[in-house]
Amino acid sequence: MQKEPLLSEAKRKLLELQLKRGDSLPAASGQAETKRQPRDTPVPLSLAQEQVWRLDQTAGKLTPLHNESITIHRRGPVDSAIVKRSLAEIVRRHESWRTTFEVTAGHPVQIVHPAPYPLEFAVSDLRTLLDSERETTALDLATQDARLPFDLKQGPVFRVRLVTFHDDEHRLYLTAHQSIVDGITVFDIFPSELTSLYESYVSGKPSPLAELESQYADFACWQRRKLAGAIQERQLTYWQKQLAGDLPTLQWPNHGVRPERQTYRGAMYSFQFSSQLEQSLKDLGRREGATLFMILLAGLFTLLHRYTGQDDIIVGTLAPSGRKESAFQRCMGYFLNPVALRADFKGNPSFRSLLGQMRERTLGAISNDDVPLEMIAERVGLKANASRHPFFTVALSVAPDVASLPPGWSMTYMDVESGGARWDLYIEMSDRPEAMLGRAQYNPDLFTKDSIRQTIEDFRLILEEIAHL
Repeated sequence: MQKEPLLSEAKRKLLELQLKRGDSLPAASGQAETKRQPRDTPVPLSLAQEQVWRLDQTAGKLTPLHNESITIHRRGPVDSAIVKRSLAEIVRRHESWRTTFEVTAGHPVQIVHPAPYPLEFAVSDLRTLLDSERETTALDLATQDARLPFDLKQGPVFRVRLVTFHDDEHRLYLTAHQSIVDGITVFDIFPSELTSLYESYVSGKPSPLAELESQYADFACWQRRKLAGAIQERQLTYWQKQLAGDLPTLQWPNHGVRPERQTYRGAMYSFQFSSQLEQSLKDLGRREGATLFMILLAGLFTLLHRYTGQDDIIVGTLAPSGRKESAFQRCMGYFLNPVALRADFKGNPSFRSLLGQMRERTLGAISNDDVPLEMIAERVGLKANASRHPFFTVALSVAPDVASLPPGWSMTYMDVESGGARWDLYIEMSDRPEAMLGRAQYNPDLFTKDSIRQTIEDFRLILEEIAHL
């Protein structure tokens, strides 16, 4: 059997950055030029953003599956007026955060509103409560915000709440609709811009941030120009080959009855793997020429294979897509595109052989990650199934790095539950110095919390097993 080509150390590190941050790739020949799009006419949605919008018109009426939340923590004094001023400047800078959506001639379009844009900003002072009551009350308030649906036509499609615990302890809870955020937005751009603006304003200085070269609307138009003709056909041909034949249906969870229609309900389970395991997996990646994501993906495929005995399995992930273009790297918006990664266990492959598959699948996916799954489904003739996602029900991703924030500022994520979930199980890992943090978002109609806890423990054991290969 031919040995799978390894990634060099330099390429492995570059790919790790591209997967986590969406850094630039070399431009393809014939790639569309990025340019400023006129705002006097409605602008189309990006391809992936349009799929989010369409799902929101149906499943979004059942549960807020697209509501994303993060928490900015502040140790030190806070001036709520300066926080509001900082938020207003962010909204001015980023058109996507003052955009609503309408239907024109049967197609969804972006309506970019002029600045200043109305800013909803709730303030909750909990200093009069008992210490034992503050945490619960703050989480209740944040959860209420996270579970409220957004009106994509009326806007705004984000909400903010500043909660004061003590004179020197505050939290800013942000909930935004997925149509205007992605991992880079919430882990990097938003917290870094908010804290930079606040620190400058509180010191009596002007904004330190340079004006943006491009906006999300420019990306949407650029992407549609780019993904035409030969490029679109090349990418569709790649996926047609990868997803050829009868696509497998994951027989897990393998107990109980799946509802006839997806409920999109969600719950959260937080966990962490030790820094020792994290380092062992990174060492394995250096030896095998693989990224941390590839190793985690191979481990998850191994877990699902052991659970089901199936030899053909598909797992999803979120590709950085438009973030690979430098003009859009500092734009806030939804630049992710779900892709389907397929593993073949026929012949009982070794873990190294499976890891070789993951290298090949991952590299191929990020080179062909512009076409949405709905377009691929049409090409391969896959019919919709009301009870499950057409390609995969389990997804995995590695979160971007958290921005380096000024002293006194920090952030956490996925610690407020919206009550919605896009897939049966979505595992997001976060590579941190102190440990590898994880969040499992799951559908409680299919899993109990105990079953998810056991699944994560089984995942950890498999990673421990492979870390010393």
